[in-house]
Amino acid sequence: MGLNLQNRERLRPVDLARGHGLSTQAIRNYEETGILPAADRTPHGYRTYTSLHAAALRAFLALVPGHGHQTATSIMRAVNQGSADEAFRLIDESHAQLLEDRRTLHAVESALRDLERTPAPEPGAGSEPGAGSEPGAGSGPAAVAGPGGTFIGPLAEQLGIGPATLRKWERAGLVRPRRDPLTGYRVYDEAAVRDARLAHQLRRGGYLLERIAPLIAQVRAAGGLEPLQATLCDWHGRLSARGRALLTGAAELEAYLRERGGGLLGATPDD
Repeated sequence: MGLNLQNRERLRPVDLARGHGLSTQAIRNYEETGILPAADRTPHGYRTYTSLHAAALRAFLALVPGHGHQTATSIMRAVNQGSADEAFRLIDESHAQLLEDRRTLHAVESALRDLERTPAPEPGAGSEPGAGSEPGAGSGPAAVAGPGGTFIGPLAEQLGIGPATLRKWERAGLVRPRRDPLTGYRVYDEAAVRDARLAHQLRRGGYLLERIAPLIAQVRAAGGLEPLQATLCDWHGRLSARGRALLTGAAELEAYLRERGGGLLGATPDD
């Protein structure tokens, strides 16, 4: 759809930047990356913006807290290219991700409640043999993990991560697999699997390894939910903030769509 910018109030880059804590270069960058629609030029080559660009800027800045910079950029590009359905698909994905994160939090809380019924893990073995190839992590002879144990490959597959991630978590102290004395393979007993699942869930919640390590140490020492209550409350708060940010972003994007004339809203069921 063609946009009539001729009769709108003319704004300079500094007019858009003012009030948002942005530089005029940022405004130009936003235009070049497609976040803002293309600006008109004066006979001397200077950019001139309008209230439409101001609405686009407000929409983008409102979308960022809920969707992140990359997705917010993609949403605005889609809108400015006339692909409303693509913009709505990206928005739907962010809502789906928030729902999945809520489910993850619920899973973490459930896992922590289960800790109250799970014995504390035994200390790991002392010296470890050389690693070499492990079942599921490369070639190697067949081996049996033993009752209640699993190898690095199957566990990584269950969690949807790579074996290298589990090794990284082990070096960070998040997971403590034992070593088979004959093969040197890592064997994850029930306690190690629990720690790996908890680490995975906390990583999904946005926590860095250095924050997860003391949490898992607290879980091992305390064996209960109480030490993590503050973390869980913070997590709940951040999810609620994201949910509200998605609403705010949607409202500003709707305002921008209306400023464009509603042509991107698509056909109605009666059309």
